[in-house]
Amino acid sequence: MQAETDLRYPIGKFTAQESHTASEIAAHIEQIRMLPTKLEAAIAGLTDNQLDTPYREGGWTLRQVVHHVADSHMNAYIRIKWTITEDTPTIKTYLEKKWAETPDASLPPEVSLSLIKALHHKLTLLLERLSPTHLQQAFVHPETQKHVVLHNMIALYAWHGAHHTAHITELRKRMNW
Repeated sequence: MQAETDLRYPIGKFTAQESHTASEIAAHIEQIRMLPTKLEAAIAGLTDNQLDTPYREGGWTLRQVVHHVADSHMNAYIRIKWTITEDTPTIKTYLEKKWAETPDASLPPEVSLSLIKALHHKLTLLLERLSPTHLQQAFVHPETQKHVVLHNMIALYAWHGAHHTAHITELRKRMNW
């Protein structure tokens, strides 16, 4: 069981914090900025057969992982925009497992990489311009009814990108690709 836990969370689980310093937020934004480059490097040179290999038994294929990052980070961008333009909005959730099975999840990963590059360019420009007041704004997650504060959302998506990139890089190491 421990081995599966390690494969599922190769960099550990995300833990929200009560607060983040300005330098921590800047570091998280830099991680978000660098994700497209790191993700592209992680899949560089992989064959279709390798891209269609699950990162763990019962897990998504590497191709699905890349498409999931695009889907998830698009949702994150919209949630951030709602949060800074509305008063504690309740966000819409999505069924990420079903999204990973839609027909576009079989496209070449470069399609989602192009989207991630453009999205992260715009996202990091937005995040860098958020005020301290913005960083304290929150949305409500409808399933948990918890308030998610933007400074934690930024940390979460820095972690999320590294988490899924590690799914790819760790499989490459295990398979000696």
